[in-house]
Amino acid sequence: MTVLTRFIISVVLSLPLLANMILMPFGGHLPGGEWTQLVLTTLIMLISAKPFIHTSWAAFKNHHANMDTLVAIGTTTAYVYSLFAMATNRPVFFESAAFVTTFVLLGQVFEERMRNNASDAVAKLGNLQAKAATVIKDGQPIRIPLAEVQVGDLIQVKPGEKIAVDGTVVDGTSTVNEAMVTGESMPVTKQAGDKVIGATINQTGTLTFKADKVGDDTLLAQIVELVKKAQNSHAPIQKLTDQVSDIFVPVVLIVAILTFEIWYNFLHVSFATALIYAVAVVVIACPCALGLATPTALMVGTGRSAKLGILIKNGDVLEAVNRVKTVAFDKTGTITTGQPQVVDVIGDRQVVLGLAATLEAKSEHPLAQAILAANDRSSDLTVTNFQAIQGQGVTGTVNGQPTWVGSPTLMAQPFPEKWQSEMDRLTGEAKTVVAVGQGDQVLGLIAIQDTPKVTSKAAIADLKQLGLSTVMVTGDNQAVAEAIAKEVGIDRVVANVLPADKAAVVEDLQKQGSVAFVGDGINDAPALTTADVGIAMGSGTDIAIDAGGIVLVKNDLRDVPLAIELSKKTFNRIKLNLFWAFIYNVIGLPIAAGLFVGVGLALSPELAGLAMAFSSLSVVTSSVLLNRTPLKTERQVVMN
Repeated sequence: MTVLTRFIISVVLSLPLLANMILMPFGGHLPGGEWTQLVLTTLIMLISAKPFIHTSWAAFKNHHANMDTLVAIGTTTAYVYSLFAMATNRPVFFESAAFVTTFVLLGQVFEERMRNNASDAVAKLGNLQAKAATVIKDGQPIRIPLAEVQVGDLIQVKPGEKIAVDGTVVDGTSTVNEAMVTGESMPVTKQAGDKVIGATINQTGTLTFKADKVGDDTLLAQIVELVKKAQNSHAPIQKLTDQVSDIFVPVVLIVAILTFEIWYNFLHVSFATALIYAVAVVVIACPCALGLATPTALMVGTGRSAKLGILIKNGDVLEAVNRVKTVAFDKTGTITTGQPQVVDVIGDRQVVLGLAATLEAKSEHPLAQAILAANDRSSDLTVTNFQAIQGQGVTGTVNGQPTWVGSPTLMAQPFPEKWQSEMDRLTGEAKTVVAVGQGDQVLGLIAIQDTPKVTSKAAIADLKQLGLSTVMVTGDNQAVAEAIAKEVGIDRVVANVLPADKAAVVEDLQKQGSVAFVGDGINDAPALTTADVGIAMGSGTDIAIDAGGIVLVKNDLRDVPLAIELSKKTFNRIKLNLFWAFIYNVIGLPIAAGLFVGVGLALSPELAGLAMAFSSLSVVTSSVLLNRTPLKTERQVVMN
């Protein structure tokens, strides 16, 4: 039986008891009097309160006490005493047992609704997936169920259709709305060679792509799984809460017994009155709100971050982020694009790039790809005698002329001074420079650089706004690293670091405080694991993503400060919730014990139950409001 069903039954059966309380001052009573109260309350105890009693008894047998222990003792005490009072012709308070059960269940209904909303959000993510795909087989498009799509299949997607699985475009150009998966508000242009994500919507053109990941391996499936795990995890602070609850429950029971003894034996009130005070103490102290404080905030925080394209893997990460003082970055592919680009051409651009591209077309060097990408003109030049000289460049005969691209050492004659000064200037700007020449004549220079991402500078500025220091850890040389760091605003550079040594650098940084490390490559995995918080770029390798505690789906560096700020807000909301949960008990316990009865301030067990329900409501409301908490580093407008 669900909590909601138990609550509804309890409310229906409690309403006549409420009517009886209202009628009593005017001399009215329920038909059947105390016998009607007995029947109604007994049904509530057997149906609605039974799980509390069952759980508390199981805990007792294991030498443990929990919040259900307080509810069970409070309601059972009120019920059993009322049976005794009824048999000895004394006033009964069956309604206390009934109302306490009702109000406790009201708090649990709030909790269940909160959990269901979180589960619904995860289910909606899963429902984004397409149900079928158009696969090209033997040159013909065939519509098949999604479950039958295999890695390597060619899939066609028309405008307005959902992209079925993750893959790589092989033909066509279009724009794709990725907001439902990555949170990216603007449509993204896709063409041959670009990656597409399953469940996103193709908008303007027809695309044909090769399936790379299907089933549970798709990005959407991994997001759903990560969100589920995060929402079911516990922050370390929850362990403290559990420990407090273990001590708190026995202490409350002792306080309740002392309350009864003092009122009955020393202040000489009636047995019933003393018992009411004791039961009120037990009920008001029920730490339901304490149990809600962490999981509700965790569910809302991780759910909101997922909508923004930020996957927080568990509650441990939230608490670790709250202590971070320094954010360390890998350079290539994280701060920079990871794709060398031609940034300067000295000489006749068309001639220099044309000759260089003609030779480099036969080379597999990464710098060759940059030159080919920069040359936007076709060439009818022919190459013979092509030769790649390791560490120096390439040579060949182009239209009968000996041509070379690379180091000045490829020239038989001394390198001209005017070209050397230009080369020195470009090298000083942390650019890799290759010379282009024919015979003994230098035709020009090409400067190539791995440029920072357009979002890097803004991301570093946002981190500084949050009061964090930044460090770049790279295997590149000091001059190149310093130039990139200066351009984006990085505070400190640790250069010439071998991949295996990045983790050691992180350990050194940890001597000054907690460290978050941001990376994307296989060589970043040890550092991501060593850091207090590992933040993996979504475009990175699978091993880097597995090692990270936070994954940035959009591969946008601005999501680093956003992830840190949202994690801190979530953890601070957990602490705020715990404060409210404890403050109710701190204020309510002495009132329930009757310390202020002299000034007319007292709590009956049913009012104590209502106060406890409202404490749960306040915690749940506090967690829900986390969805509306402003983030100063948030720029994106999420489209759902």
